[in-house]
Amino acid sequence: MCVRVGRLGPRLACFDLDNTLIDRNGAFLRWARWWVGVQKLDESALEWFVAHDNGGFRAREELFGMARERFGIAASVDYLVASYNEEHPLFTWVRPEVLDGLGELRAAGWRVAVVTNGDPAQQDLKLEYTQIDKAVDYACVSGAVGVRKPDRRIFELAAAGAGARLDGGWMVGDHPAYDIAGGIAAGLRTIRVGTHNGTDMPVADHHVESVVDAFAVILAS
Repeated sequence: MCVRVGRLGPRLACFDLDNTLIDRNGAFLRWARWWVGVQKLDESALEWFVAHDNGGFRAREELFGMARERFGIAASVDYLVASYNEEHPLFTWVRPEVLDGLGELRAAGWRVAVVTNGDPAQQDLKLEYTQIDKAVDYACVSGAVGVRKPDRRIFELAAAGAGARLDGGWMVGDHPAYDIAGGIAAGLRTIRVGTHNGTDMPVADHHVESVVDAFAVILAS
């Protein structure tokens, strides 16, 4: 897969979705609290899910396979994963100031893209439910395009989809090994959000506590 992205046209601002534009871990906690109640499990089950979720990086098939065995759940792993993919997005939310910030970037002439690793069955629902899909020019979901961060090709696809150039652009995300490394590979300047992940390498050009702070950095550039 090779996408040619020229040096002409609007500049691109890329944003990760989970734990960047939205609080993915907070949404998972909300879902887990609800799900444990539906399954009539005790509070220790909620603690177990949060401890074994691994910030969303544990494969859902593995997570629900473990849960099925531990809690004696009759439903199949395939059913539990499919249900989760439909349920979890409904527990997500986006802060109004995040949508406002995306709008300010577009008003200032930036093309804005979401670049996220994940299954489109879930990521597309998150984008739709939070209305982030209407606040950006393009959303590039790894499971739909067949390439994942940190591969620079996913950023090339995002630039092409948004009608923008990579040159002079930005990548904003919470994970150094995927978001920051990927942005650097694509020749983008980078902004790390928060401290959700233990690794600190590679180092981003800027490090902010909230994605809202990243909007100001990009606008000032």
